[in-house]
Amino acid sequence: MRESLRNLFNLRRGEQAPVLVAGLFFFCILTALMMLRPARDALGMERGIDSVRWLFIGTAVVTLLVNPLFGWLVSRLRRLHFITATYAFFALSLVGFWSLLVFAPGAVGARSGQVFYVWFSVFNLFVTMVFWALLADRFSSDQGKRLFALIAVGGTLGAIFGPWLASRLAEPLGTPALLLVAAAFLLLAVALAWLLVRIRSDAAYARETPADARDSEVRIGGSAWGGFRALFSSPYLMGIAGYVLAMTIVATFIYFTRLQMVAAAESDLDARTGLLGNIDMWTQVAVLVLQLTLTGHIIRRFGLAVALAALPLATALGFIGLAVYGSFAVLILLEATNRAVQRGLTRPAREALFTVISREDKYKAKAFIDTFVYRAGDVVGAQTEGLLGRLGLALGGLVAVVVPLALVWAALGIWLGRAQQRRVAMPGPGG
Repeated sequence: MRESLRNLFNLRRGEQAPVLVAGLFFFCILTALMMLRPARDALGMERGIDSVRWLFIGTAVVTLLVNPLFGWLVSRLRRLHFITATYAFFALSLVGFWSLLVFAPGAVGARSGQVFYVWFSVFNLFVTMVFWALLADRFSSDQGKRLFALIAVGGTLGAIFGPWLASRLAEPLGTPALLLVAAAFLLLAVALAWLLVRIRSDAAYARETPADARDSEVRIGGSAWGGFRALFSSPYLMGIAGYVLAMTIVATFIYFTRLQMVAAAESDLDARTGLLGNIDMWTQVAVLVLQLTLTGHIIRRFGLAVALAALPLATALGFIGLAVYGSFAVLILLEATNRAVQRGLTRPAREALFTVISREDKYKAKAFIDTFVYRAGDVVGAQTEGLLGRLGLALGGLVAVVVPLALVWAALGIWLGRAQQRRVAMPGPGG
């Protein structure tokens, strides 16, 4: 039975334990995030959709300011210590928001809702970035291609479990208590991160020598600005940044299209929160189905290039269908498909790109790409969508932008997949 499961999920001897721990790690992170996300979106819409576009700009600025601080932590602390510090900071922030809601409810208003929106958007990116950076550091390129999709199943289950748990606890415990529950999941994630690193000493699956393992626990060193310099000096990292930028621009188009349709369908805050939560839950089910059935086989058989090109092509076709039919049902189908392909196929493939770069770049350059570049794409997408709306172009205008962008995006994905394969054969990570 154990051998059959290993064959089914393409596991090799000794890999079950780290994959299980990593999956539980991701489960805790996504549970915490998805418990709070519907409230974030609903609060952001309180002053209208145009205000959300400005919140995107605020979020991009904050992520730019936080990156040097994170780079400083990476330079000064050991790997597990800066990971712990990152998660502990966000857990304490949740306790702070809980204190505000419980002890000073009169101070809670539209402005504090906007602060929470920006904070959550930064929190969302950093906790997932740190998780994937640790995985890129912990697993080899071959393991990343085989195992990252399977590990991502844990996150998908957390994304389904989070909204379900929030719906069950909100009434008996109250909404503020959800913040403490999310903080508890973050602390559990820290414990799993330590366990994931510690179990690597098992010779059955460790890919490093004992000397390498000891070296991985010393301070990475370097400059707080090392990620900026690495990005702009490496065509490979610039290519990843361009891929992420295109992806987030298009994802933001989908996001604002959804907000507009939800705003037209529901005017009450609670009703909007419930509707957004239901969309999140059912799209995660679609992600889970893809992860369990096709992802590993596609990456293994066709390679990273095809996996990275799949999302741009699927998104372009989805937008064409949305422009033709323009219904809420088609939007849900587009979003479900986009998230399923992105999280179930493209995200594991994209994270495998980072397995062939240096340890310092895995944390510093990756942090800059996955946070600031990601949010810069949000800003560009939000402002472009708003401009097209003011010009009266709506969905037709979006399609005219999305289709050519998707072709460039797909070509970049194919180049990155081939570049990663070339780097696998190199004696060491390059720039």
